[in-house]
Amino acid sequence: MAHQLTQTDEQIQGCIQGNRKAQEQLYKNYYKSMMAICLRYTKNETDAVEVLNNGFLKAFKNIHRYQNEKSVFYTWLRTVIVNSCIDFVKLKQREKDELELHEAADVALPPEVIAQMNADELLALVRQLPPATQAVFNLYAIEGFNHREISGMMNISQGTSKWHLSEARKKLQQMMQQQAMKIHE
Repeated sequence: MAHQLTQTDEQIQGCIQGNRKAQEQLYKNYYKSMMAICLRYTKNETDAVEVLNNGFLKAFKNIHRYQNEKSVFYTWLRTVIVNSCIDFVKLKQREKDELELHEAADVALPPEVIAQMNADELLALVRQLPPATQAVFNLYAIEGFNHREISGMMNISQGTSKWHLSEARKKLQQMMQQQAMKIHE
């Protein structure tokens, strides 16, 4: 029984061979889902597009490493894009150089405020967080990584990762309380 190549498999083969048309098609097919990931790690759409394009460039340069039988292409590409986001955050963090290390207590986000907000409003609040804090929040709360994994990916201590998560929760709670006050005015 012969294995039938899917459209994605054909595009991947084309990319391995350096076919620009195949790269363009693969980019178009995965643009929306990968852009959604990039938007969670950046402050604006311009930065998100930069991260996305850098991620796709890395993917195209390393597509020969993708092993079809070991993983779904979406998962492989998503990992490349998330790593591109982390690289971007590290760069922004170095540029800003504003990290103050200390532990803080976790602060719960009020569920009644969250329930009144839509996904775009929540994303807008997350995007207001400082870059490293935003990245840790995304990696922990959305991507599901633990602090040990995050510390390895971002080259920070586990305590710093926990601090960033706590800081994200505190700042998000403050912003949500401000939103709630605006709603009730």
